[in-house]
Amino acid sequence: MSSAFSKILIANRSEIVVRIARTARSLGYRTVAVYSDADLRAVHTTVTDEAVHIGGSAPADSYLNIPRIVEAARRVGADAVHPGYGFLAENASFAVACREAGLVFIGPTPEAIEAMGNKGTAKQLMIAAGVPCIPGYNGDDQGDAHLLEQANALGYPLMIKATAGGGGRGIRRVGSTAEFAAALRSARSESAGAFGDSRVILEKAIVAPRHVEVQVFADRQGHVIHLGERDCSVQRRHQKVVEEAPSPAVSPALRAEMGAAAVRAAAAIHYEGAGTVEYLLDADGRYYFMEMNTRLQVEHPVTEAITGLDLVELQLRIAAGESLPMRQEDVTFSGHAIEVRLCSEDADDGFSPQSGRMQLWQPSAGIRVEHALASGSEVPPHYDSMIAKIIASGSTREDARRRLVMAVEDFVAFGPRTNQAFLVNCLRHPVFAAGEATTDFVDDQIGQLTRSNPVHVHRVRALGALLLQLADVPTAAASARSGIMPRLSVTTRFELDGELVTADVEGSYADCCRVVLADGSSELSVLEIDGHRARVVCDGNREDIVFGRVDDELLFLHAGRVHRVRDRRLVSLTRGKEGNDGRIRASMTGRVVAIHAAVGSLLEAGQPVITIEAMKMEHTHTAPVSGVLTHLYAELDQQVSAHRVIAEIAVASGTVVAAATGTGANP
Repeated sequence: MSSAFSKILIANRSEIVVRIARTARSLGYRTVAVYSDADLRAVHTTVTDEAVHIGGSAPADSYLNIPRIVEAARRVGADAVHPGYGFLAENASFAVACREAGLVFIGPTPEAIEAMGNKGTAKQLMIAAGVPCIPGYNGDDQGDAHLLEQANALGYPLMIKATAGGGGRGIRRVGSTAEFAAALRSARSESAGAFGDSRVILEKAIVAPRHVEVQVFADRQGHVIHLGERDCSVQRRHQKVVEEAPSPAVSPALRAEMGAAAVRAAAAIHYEGAGTVEYLLDADGRYYFMEMNTRLQVEHPVTEAITGLDLVELQLRIAAGESLPMRQEDVTFSGHAIEVRLCSEDADDGFSPQSGRMQLWQPSAGIRVEHALASGSEVPPHYDSMIAKIIASGSTREDARRRLVMAVEDFVAFGPRTNQAFLVNCLRHPVFAAGEATTDFVDDQIGQLTRSNPVHVHRVRALGALLLQLADVPTAAASARSGIMPRLSVTTRFELDGELVTADVEGSYADCCRVVLADGSSELSVLEIDGHRARVVCDGNREDIVFGRVDDELLFLHAGRVHRVRDRRLVSLTRGKEGNDGRIRASMTGRVVAIHAAVGSLLEAGQPVITIEAMKMEHTHTAPVSGVLTHLYAELDQQVSAHRVIAEIAVASGTVVAAATGTGANP
């Protein structure tokens, strides 16, 4: 049965729009992007034939607004819709709305989405199809007391999972009865915000498993195949960080068994298009069904790398009514591929989401990078924090890993803080390098994964002192061999990644200087400056350094980590640590989703006060000191900006502190 179409509206944003448009246009399809107020100048609106405004910056006003998206398709004459991933990709109501409007939905049927969209129903279907499932509770009684009773009967540790969830949203691990109520509230809140459904299921936690998923494709003619597995075990807060294909833990025999079960799962619901059956794999090789994602996955490029297939092209051909161009015996695998997700988040501050202008954006050359940014692009606070995917492949896993390390280290992203250094540390860690990472990897190794390399500390300080002087050198004179470094002898004080550093910078001749620090001195020579790049020799070691200014900071990239320098010559050496004044400042721009304490409450340092949600992640702000909560400057559902004071605590000093009350003007 043919479903011919010629113009595709891509109901999503950012890099996935660029990815889909690339294949669609190569096949002769016209493409249309949609955009919110926040994405008026976004790159994804420039790669399609047309772009249509669909509403305000909040997802509910734009990318989650079904009537506006359907109307946009009608307005531009599109006859098909590709949902991408996230947003409405797994929303059965959206698929129905497209069907009723006469639009081809490039994805599974609404019935298949509905069947897999409810985790409880999905488990029942999978058990009937002979697919192994995790023990748990998926009943209709969602009362707090009943869920607690079921949890206690199931035993700890266990997982609370949003019934309508996906993409790691609405999932909490619970270790004891005492943790259950708070985890349930948090999971429900996140699920309601992301999916409009607060129902949950409970599952027994599989200790230290691997997260392994199998890519499936099915056509309308009833043919179903799998394209092997991906290992997505490196996760943080149930969000995938590193993905690879094939899995280091899966043998050919196990691949065939898991693949056959995934094919049965798709056949059981008369599936069409691209889907992913996700499993937990324990240390003994036993696998358990978790969920089926009824869409294209973020990590699909690693499957493309080892199969040589274009998964978006397969989606489009199936949606047009064509049969799959191959059968299971025709699918072959070659080499290894690894992908990392570059996210705008601060790994040194609990991975809090970051937003703002990306001043300098230079993706690594010679490797696959999926993104939708350019120098000067805005990273808005309203959407997911992922800003790029970096993918490397090779004939062996080690070839792919080594290439990816270099690509991530060379990536230039100057603006909002990113998880770049964290990714490098993950890829370099011996546990990951050996192919032994489980879903506990990040939590177990978090100290090593978020710290800088101590070997480089002195060199980085010396480079920071030098670059602070170079930052104002005119570009016109930069390429001249002489005169790059003016003759100088100054004492400077600067903040390097939050640490106050004092240095004497002594110029000895035209392009050399000596930087004297508390832990020793270094001789530096500037060989060349070309725009944002400086060729520098530090103690006999030549390096090419990328640097640039972002607002009041000087940023430079060294060994895969972006360092931030602020001139602090006019700041007192006795400055107190931020937060000691009892003020709580928003760590990011976002929406207040929970207030944990009332004005007048006596708090202990570390006690939760306010939770803010941004980029689909919650971040709880705690009391920096013990004392009385005197002021709250934010309300539930209020949007607050980064660094704004949102609460004040009167610091306890051995005597009872009288609590001032009220919600006066924000200082």
